[in-house]
Amino acid sequence: MAKFYDKITNRVQQFIEAQKLFFIATTAKEGRINLSPKGMDTFRVLNENTVAWLSVTGSGNETSAHLLADNRITIMFCAFEGAPNILRLYGKAEEILPTHNKWENYVKLFPKLPGTRQIFIVSVESVQTSCGMSIPFYEYQGERNQLNNWATEKGEEGIKQYWNDRNQTSIDGLKSGFDS
Repeated sequence: MAKFYDKITNRVQQFIEAQKLFFIATTAKEGRINLSPKGMDTFRVLNENTVAWLSVTGSGNETSAHLLADNRITIMFCAFEGAPNILRLYGKAEEILPTHNKWENYVKLFPKLPGTRQIFIVSVESVQTSCGMSIPFYEYQGERNQLNNWATEKGEEGIKQYWNDRNQTSIDGLKSGFDS
């Protein structure tokens, strides 16, 4: 049975901090819904109604474009080990770019990762837990290093060129707020 909360409780925060994987969902009013898996050490609970997610360079920049059009976001965590649980955070997000005056306040909360692109600050409006009893068990074996290796090999200028070439619009042609 699903339960709703108006804030991130200590128990919910502990569950979030134990997860190695989470999913981000966004959409504009028209076009595709984007749902992306995320990993690495890129998620922080800032307080009972605010979380932050560090975004590293990816094949696209759908989240940025979608949030400019409609700043709604859903973040989902699933328990793949231990007690069954699915957790969703519903809210509104703000994109913080490296040129933003708030950047230094947030980037220091995360490890330094090659290809760091932006940080999303989410004002959590609702928290939902549900059973997750149909979710299979999976064993965490470690992080993949390919993305970090790729970004390191590209170098700072190569990453900026990639952002310019691949991160300016969504797959539906919406402009992202990202300016390399």
